[in-house]
Formats: sequence, C-alpha cells, structure tokens
Amino acid sequence: MKKYLLELVVFISGAVVMIVELVGSRILAPYLGTSIVVWTSLIGIILGSLSVGYWWGGKMADKGANYKQFSKILFISSLLIAYIAALKFSILSVAASQSGNLYLNAVIATIALFAPGSVVLGMVSPYAIRLKMKDVATSGATVGALYAISTVGSIVGTFAAGFILIAFFGSTNILLVLAGVQLLLSVIAYRVAWKRAGAVMLFLIASAFFAQWFSVAFAKFGLVEIDTPYNHLQIYDGVDRANGRPIRILKIGHEQSSAIYLDGDDLVFDYTKFYRMAAHFNPNINTALMIGGGAYTYSKDFLTQFPRSTMDVVEIDPALKQIATKYFKFFETPRLNIIHEDGRTFLNKNTKKYDVIYGDAFKSYSPPFQLSTKEAVEKMYDSLTDNGVAIINIISSVDGEAGKFLRAEYATFSYVFPQVYLFPVTDSNDGELVQNIMLVALKSNKEISWSSNDLETRIYLSHRWERNLPSDMEVLTDEYAPVENYMIQAAI
Repeated sequence: MKKYLLELVVFISGAVVMIVELVGSRILAPYLGTSIVVWTSLIGIILGSLSVGYWWGGKMADKGANYKQFSKILFISSLLIAYIAALKFSILSVAASQSGNLYLNAVIATIALFAPGSVVLGMVSPYAIRLKMKDVATSGATVGALYAISTVGSIVGTFAAGFILIAFFGSTNILLVLAGVQLLLSVIAYRVAWKRAGAVMLFLIASAFFAQWFSVAFAKFGLVEIDTPYNHLQIYDGVDRANGRPIRILKIGHEQSSAIYLDGDDLVFDYTKFYRMAAHFNPNINTALMIGGGAYTYSKDFLTQFPRSTMDVVEIDPALKQIATKYFKFFETPRLNIIHEDGRTFLNKNTKKYDVIYGDAFKSYSPPFQLSTKEAVEKMYDSLTDNGVAIINIISSVDGEAGKFLRAEYATFSYVFPQVYLFPVTDSNDGELVQNIMLVALKSNKEISWSSNDLETRIYLSHRWERNLPSDMEVLTDEYAPVENYMIQAAI
C-alpha cells in the first residue's frame, strides 16, 4: 500500500462531496428552481447525511478497520453517485409534478437523490483516520491532518466545480466521472475489488446510455439543455395555446423566461407588450435601460417601436447573448449595448440618465432581493431623467398571502417615487389571481392622462388597478428584504 494512499483518498473524496453538492443545484434547478428554499434543502440534507456518515463510519471502523472494508465503502459511494445520474430525471419529474408545499417537495427530492451517496461519502474520513492511526499519543495530529486534507479537497472541489466543471461539462457527465473516480479509488485501496469494479463499470455505462437516451428523446421534441456559469437553460419548441402558432421557449431554471414566434416577430408573452406603455407616460424616449435580458425579445421590440432610440441591457449571464443569437433571432446592432453585470452593481455605479427603465430580472420565480429594496429603487430614481418612468414586471397577486411581495414592493417604490401605479396583465379585477403585474413608477409629479388616441395603449391603460391596496407591508431594505419568503406564497 502506498504511503500516502489514505491522504489521497480523503482529499479526493472531500472534493467529490462539494462537486456533487454544486452539481446538485443544477440538477434540481429545472424542476424545483434555484430559490433559497432549494439551496437550503440541498445544503442541509447533505450536511445532515455527512454527519450520519461520520458517525456510521467511525462506529464501523472501531469494530475492526481494514482496507477490504474501506474499499467497499468507496465502491458503494461510486455506485450511489452513479445512481444520482441514472435516476435524477425520474425522481425530479415526480417531484415537479406534485403541487403544494415547495419546502416539502425540495426536501423529499433532495433526500431521495443526494442523501444515500452523502452518507457513504461521509464514512470515508473517519474510517481512513482509524486505518491511519497507529499510536494514541499522535492520534490528535492524525485526525487533524486528515480532516485538514479533506477540507482542502472540498475547497479544491468547490472552485473546480464553480469555475470549470459546471461551465464546460454537463451535470450527468460530471457525476459519471466522479463515480468513476471513486471506483478507481476503491480498486487502488484493495485490488480484490476488480470484480466489483466491473459491475460498477457496467452500471456507469448503463447510466450514460440512459442519460443519452433522454437527450435523444428530448432532441426529438426540439429540447436543448445548456449549463452556463449562472443558469441551467432549456430551449424547446411548442405551440402557443392561445392561437396555435409555433413558438420557441427559453426556460431558465424551471420558469419560462422568453419566447418567440417561429413564424413572425411579434411578442409572445402579453406582459412584455405592456412595456410599450412607457411612451404614454414619457413621449420623449431616447435612452432606455433594461435590467434582465433573457433572450432579448423585448429589446428587439423596443428598437422597432423606437427607431431613433438606444437601449442598454444589463444581463448577468454572458452566454444568453450567444443563445439568443443562435435560437431566438437576435442580432447585434449599435443601438443596443449589452452589459454583462449584476443589475444592482450596475445601478450602484451608473451615472448615465435614462428616459425609461424596464425591470425583468428573476432568479427562479423570484426577483433578486438586491433589486427590490429601497436602496435599489433610489438608484433607479437617480438614473432617470426628470420625466423618466420605471416599469417593473412582478409575478404576484394583489391581495392575500400571495400578494405580500407586490404590496411590499409597491410600498418601497412609493417611498421613493411620487407616483406609482399597478397594471395586472391577465385580469385587472381579480385580486387573488397570481399573474404578471406591471408596476409603473413616475419620477415626475405631473398629472397623468388616462386616455389615449392609440387603441393598443388604451387597452393597456384599462388594466390599471383602481381598487384599494392594503398598506400592510413594510418598505424593503438591504438590511431586511425577505423577498423569497414572500414569493413562495405566490409560487405555491
């Protein structure tokens, strides 16, 4: 046995734990989203499972540690990582189909997929420590050294997954490689494991074919899956149920982000058409800012509607521009300036003035909290010209628990802007309906006319919410903004 075998195994297994956790977020995203609820479930379940593994591994080692048993632990960890790759689609499809409590769905799905492998990976370090320990007098140093090596491995795995692996390789491929790595460690630890290794290799091959079969099946339906450093994306073709026209949809996480008609250039989503109201509130639009680009569908519409105007689009994910160009009829033009940055950090340092600011940034079903607070709204206010207008897309109801975020955001904008109005897109009379609601904030105190000679504009204006809006929510701040907690009520 090589002198540093145990150190190598502990280091690599520590890296594998963190890679599985980060890849896990991408696996869960298309089905459960990327909210703090999902992340909490993933981190909590894996930590809890590792704790069980630490206890179980230590107890097993005290009964008589040997390399043959150690090899079995590594072998089983390989098998259970491959299990994630093989069954993730089936398990998560069932979880996504269950309506009701997101908390419960996220916890159950995470336990089913990640708990078994995490328990066994947790067994590695305490078992290795028992194998390494020769003298009670130096036991503290042995324990400290191996746990330090495991932690360093976890750090390396974190950076490798976040900076390299997820950006360049698919989730299934990463998991299968990790399973292969653990299998190799099993063989190195005890060479009799070659027979078991052959069985696992067959399982890995079957998992790869299974995953490939799903990829081919998805391709038949026009589905493309792409992992970027920021998102898990799905692109697929379908039919608009309202009119039967063919459409192409971009899904970020588990929410539809953008869509285009394959037989025309008009907008698919009704809420994006409401952005055209900006010209009614500020007829002289020369410069515009859009926070959240998606597939740049509204950006193209803006340039058509305002042929002499320019737009800056702040989109954090650089990959979306290439995806929009390849799949969504996007083309670059000097009138459109794309800035790859977080919307809030852009606002913090922006000195340019805009006639209109459009907001359509989401993380899963929820807008990023840092763009929803009083401090962010003040930055929007400062970035507008004197007659400027901000139009923000919110998915919410008006009344009830599902309307908490909308009412909090209305209070926040009203704290900064002199005039704030709401325009429910689907039904302007149903306060309980969760729908797109356009929040319009005006920097000017000038009185607004609610009539228009333009028929399309009159339709949008007719959606203004005119009923009483309860003043029951506090202004959101950088210090306290439980945005995702509010939005969960709207998502259930």
